[in-house]
Amino acid sequence: MESELPDIYCPFPQRTSPHVGQTREHLDIWTRRTGLVHRPSARTRFEQADFGSFVGMVYPTADGEHLDLVADWFVWLFLVDDQLDDGQLGRDPERVRGVVARMLAVIDGLDTAPVPEAELPAAVVALEDLWARTIPGMAAHWRRRFAWHLSTYLTTATSWEAGNRADGVVPSEETYIAKRRHTGAIHVCMDLIEIVAGIEAPESIHNDPRFITALEASCNVVCWANDVYSFEKEQVLGEIHNLVHLVRHHRGYGEQQAIDHVCALIATETERFLTAEDELLEMYPQLADVLVPYLDGMRSWMRGNLDWSRLTPRYNPADVSQYEEPEEYLEATVLGFSVGRAPERVSDARKG
Repeated sequence: MESELPDIYCPFPQRTSPHVGQTREHLDIWTRRTGLVHRPSARTRFEQADFGSFVGMVYPTADGEHLDLVADWFVWLFLVDDQLDDGQLGRDPERVRGVVARMLAVIDGLDTAPVPEAELPAAVVALEDLWARTIPGMAAHWRRRFAWHLSTYLTTATSWEAGNRADGVVPSEETYIAKRRHTGAIHVCMDLIEIVAGIEAPESIHNDPRFITALEASCNVVCWANDVYSFEKEQVLGEIHNLVHLVRHHRGYGEQQAIDHVCALIATETERFLTAEDELLEMYPQLADVLVPYLDGMRSWMRGNLDWSRLTPRYNPADVSQYEEPEEYLEATVLGFSVGRAPERVSDARKG
């Protein structure tokens, strides 16, 4: 008997961008040009996910140019994540060390030994393009924060997560929650709110405890809701990095009880966001022109992530099961490696 997904508490209105159709067309061209998606099976799965619709739901106020940019970031993050989560590379930190180093060099602005573009992994080619289109014109403190968030995503996903898989380590709930905001790259996506909204939040606001609380709570809501919706799919793949799975594993809950528990946690985090939001707006009325659109961007992320998750076949276990092996939809050229067959997980990682 399948578990039921309860209604996740979300008091924010549904919205979407009017530019979604244009962005879908842009993504088709960009992913072909950068080489991120080209095999027919990968193209089919990519089109079914409908990232254009997703980005339109989480950045509903973006103009067409900015929606295209953040959509490209989405696709890059999702496709790199698929390589690490679904394929063998995510269980072998040493194999991806070189390509991650080249990505970090792009982020840090370091010169590396010249390599013909045709020989570079598609993810590096695409990242170079994204970096050149994103960084110019942004404040120095924003660039530092964005670079740190992106670098932390890459290193956490390719070392901590991959190391856990390789060693059969099941992390604690507390450790997982702290790391999840990095492995999910949600801080990267929240940073992009400033580009979409055309605002520059002063560094003092980013250091304010009320803003930190609002950001942390909204990031938790997005990440944990993703875990609820992707739980069944990730069980098919044997993935342990999922809050529902860890609640079952550590607390001995049944599947439905674990899902209900995580949904209750999401409701608590949503209330924590609302309280911090009220406190921020009361404390800094002179910064309303920055805070209102920034907080609205966080609201849109919480709402839009839910709306897309309910619609996309990406989290449907049947969508995963239609492929006999992950290499049927993973592109070896994304990270420059043969995808290969994923090894069997340790038995403890399958329990929960």
